[in-house]
Amino acid sequence: MILRVRDLSAHLGGSHILQGVTFDVAPVGVTALLGRNGAGKTTTLRAVLGEVPAGGSVEFGGEQVLGRRTHRLVRAGLAYVPEDRCVFAGLTVAENLRLAVRTADPDYATVYDLFPELRQRSGQRAGTLSGGQQQMVALARVLLNRNRLLLVDEPTKGLAPAVVTAVASVLARVAERVPILLVEQNLAVVRRLATEAVVLAAGRVAWTGPAGDLLGDAGRTRTLLGVGTTTRGA
Repeated sequence: MILRVRDLSAHLGGSHILQGVTFDVAPVGVTALLGRNGAGKTTTLRAVLGEVPAGGSVEFGGEQVLGRRTHRLVRAGLAYVPEDRCVFAGLTVAENLRLAVRTADPDYATVYDLFPELRQRSGQRAGTLSGGQQQMVALARVLLNRNRLLLVDEPTKGLAPAVVTAVASVLARVAERVPILLVEQNLAVVRRLATEAVVLAAGRVAWTGPAGDLLGDAGRTRTLLGVGTTTRGA
């Protein structure tokens, strides 16, 4: 396993957000981290990345990394695409990408193959891009570098259906080269991408197993996630 999380616990603002979260991420493919709003999904990603103080155990590539500083984890190949994208609005697309480079040989070829529109808009300020284009920039920034695992938080949130499909297609291609731990509410995207699923409920793991087993059971999906198995397309 590329990532092993054991008994992960975290408090924020006096609340016990994560309460003994345990799961694995395989070294290939996409593992979906699912749950209702407030279940602890984003906090889990941030705790793994070292942005939230946490107890328990996190092994990345066979090494214990809980408590290690975030910048060291990033240098070790753990990349994070946050929910709010966090592009630098006043900088151009090219400048946003250049700031993300942390290797001597950034992989611009792969980035522009996946996102040809970014080459065309390299001189445009990121703040003037659409939500979908800003998501492309957010993904491109991590893909410039060689990574061992991507943590991707709600990449299709707020996007038009056609853009959701485009983002899902990119993630499918990326997952052929690097594993992804994906937080995603759109179950059509999860069905398309994920091989494994972990469901959180109130800061605990409520279910884990093959994503197909979860999404193939409408009753289980409704009970765990509060939604049916069909949603906007991917």
